[in-house]
Amino acid sequence: MSTGSRSRISLANLSPARGSLHKQKRVGRGQGSNHGGTAGRGHNGQNSRSGAGIKPGFEGGQTPITKLFPKRGFVNQNERVWAPVNLERIQHWINLGRLSCSPANPITARELLLSGCVHDAHDGIKVLGDGAEFLTSKIYITPSRASKSAIRAIEDGGGQVVCKYYNPLALQDCVKGRTDRIAAAPTRRQDIMWYSKYQNRGFLSPDLLKKLDDAPFVEERWKLLSRQLGKWWKQEFDVEKKKK
Repeated sequence: MSTGSRSRISLANLSPARGSLHKQKRVGRGQGSNHGGTAGRGHNGQNSRSGAGIKPGFEGGQTPITKLFPKRGFVNQNERVWAPVNLERIQHWINLGRLSCSPANPITARELLLSGCVHDAHDGIKVLGDGAEFLTSKIYITPSRASKSAIRAIEDGGGQVVCKYYNPLALQDCVKGRTDRIAAAPTRRQDIMWYSKYQNRGFLSPDLLKKLDDAPFVEERWKLLSRQLGKWWKQEFDVEKKKK
């Protein structure tokens, strides 16, 4: 069929696709339609009554099968699944030319995912220290977590690692390369404590920010969050009352 014989699409010739529309089933309109009388509900029984709302899983009053089996454990709503990556794999990717980093452009979850170093970011990237003896390059990386052995190996090689907090939306923006939205700050006390410790190389650590004051990848917002979220460290909620 040539393109010249096709009619131009307009509101006048638009119609639903064949088979997408069906006639309404009209019940209770006589026996000639085969849906009259009882209207397809049958003569007696619970389902033939009006207002019969039988929930899924209801078994007529006997103990349903969902209650017969015991339950074990629970679902942790705060559990996170990290995407592990070893230093040996990062060095191999750098040797192949698939990864590159500098103080101005550190390695993030986006570079690791696009290069194929990891196949899924999950809830964040965690750098592990396996294969640290093969690390020969200066690595600048901002993962979500990093092990102590990985931090030691990277810093001994002249690089730097800063663990940054990512919520699901911030991690999605990082992977897609979006910079038009401000990344969320940690709100849970556990997260604030973890990212405020220098031993974890958290981006809220005052000692780390003081050490990396001239680093180009350090954001000014990190310093502001470090001052604001670090105030609760000085608050004393359990103050002993003075004895009279």
